Amino acid sequence: MIALAKRWRRWTRSQTDVEAAELQDEMREVGVVPIRDCNHGALVCVAGTVRVVTLRPTQLTPALEIELFDGSGFLTVIWLGRRRIPGIATGRRMTISGRLICSPDARVVYNPSYELLPMAV
Repeated sequence: MIALAKRWRRWTRSQTDVEAAELQDEMREVGVVPIRDCNHGALVCVAGTVRVVTLRPTQLTPALEIELFDGSGFLTVIWLGRRRIPGIATGRRMTISGRLICSPDARVVYNPSYELLPMAV
């Protein structure tokens, strides 16, 4: 009965759920912590796909902001004093390491170290 329920769930999952599960498996192979398991104030090393890149208007303090998704959750990454970083674009996979700040509505890492992962073929 349990096996039948598992098969049913697998057949009825949305494409988004399937892609999120595949991304979680890939990020697990990289050897990082899932975003959903990260705690406030912890030094984290997470990996994922850049879903959104936000550039602030030129009148404001320069900052590059991205949204990183690893299949388990989202994380906002902000580099203060930067308007762009070569290689960082929507769809790019990367790892970031830094201190996580959590609020009720967001998880943020400021000025992390990062590594761009090879592009998928």
